[in-house]
Amino acid sequence: MRGGERVLDVIARAYPDADLYTLIHRPNVTTPAIDALRIRTSPLNRLPGVGRHYRKFLPLYPWAARQLKIEGYDLVLSISHAVAKNARIEGDIPHISYCLTPMRYIWDQVDAYLGQGARRVLAAPLVTALRRQDVARSDARQVGRFIAISSAVADRIQRHYGRSSKIIHPPVDVDRIQPNGSDPEDFYLLVGGFVQYKREGVAIEAFRKRSERLVVVGDGPTRQSLESTAPPNVEFTGRLSDEEISICFQTCRALIHPQEEDFGIAAVEAQAAGRPVIAYGSGGARDTVRPLLTAHASGELQWADDSDATGLYFSEQTPEALGAALDAFSKYSPLLDARRIRVNAERFSSQRFLAELAAEIADASGQRSSNPRPGA
Repeated sequence: MRGGERVLDVIARAYPDADLYTLIHRPNVTTPAIDALRIRTSPLNRLPGVGRHYRKFLPLYPWAARQLKIEGYDLVLSISHAVAKNARIEGDIPHISYCLTPMRYIWDQVDAYLGQGARRVLAAPLVTALRRQDVARSDARQVGRFIAISSAVADRIQRHYGRSSKIIHPPVDVDRIQPNGSDPEDFYLLVGGFVQYKREGVAIEAFRKRSERLVVVGDGPTRQSLESTAPPNVEFTGRLSDEEISICFQTCRALIHPQEEDFGIAAVEAQAAGRPVIAYGSGGARDTVRPLLTAHASGELQWADDSDATGLYFSEQTPEALGAALDAFSKYSPLLDARRIRVNAERFSSQRFLAELAAEIADASGQRSSNPRPGA
């Protein structure tokens, strides 16, 4: 249950009569609303072990998506971070691609995933082929309109596909996470996915030279190596339930957000609990976190003069820049008001998302409605 699955869950509950086409489906690992849809899968789903080793099948993804033959519908909505928009749509069916991002491992973050050594060289022909098909399957004949989840993703869609897009920020369950009204406890929080671009190591190294506690929630491929070398003031919890993570948001001093996210739901969830975010000032954070200032590795502080600020930025993905932001936060955190932080998070509610999505669906379908409703 990461960002894309949370988006799908909200849509599944709003449109329970929809059919779901997916490359791979593992029952009972997402939500009842998703599992309740009529689900059709690609041939990949029949391969032994694909549910655990799906990353290894990346070269087959475009082919598998093209095996999903979709016909007889009023509209197709694809939720895509890779190849979902490539599905074979028969006839003149409107197709909206809700783009979580163009494939980050072949476009903007090739270095983070493949490095600069022999692995990168060996993967170069595959990256080139995937880029070629990705562009080819992103033209107006395949995708009628793109919706981007953030201004950063809209920029990538324009840069890689030459297409404009509307921005509809993804839904965040801000009603579930409420401020608890108490003073924070003495720890900072990091919610990690432990994949290359999440940059948990930047935060861990920043805290190596500090006395404050850092609590790291989550699991993933790089967790074991990071945990084995972490300093004693960095605590790893592993996976937690939504309820347990909500308590972490409510009680932390601030969320540490060292990654460049496409949007970054965790940053909004922390703000829903009234807690500020110390974020790398790029990507989705530019849409979700209103900075009081930006800290540089040199210690220079660049003030934003925002009376509704909800956090701080640091300018480089380095322990030094994050350390400067932590120093600034220790001094200036009283300027960040929990009520204003909560109000900022409410801009990203599920109700707002569904209203904006329904209006876009109505427009793509050629319908006219002054008050479009999900499911209508």
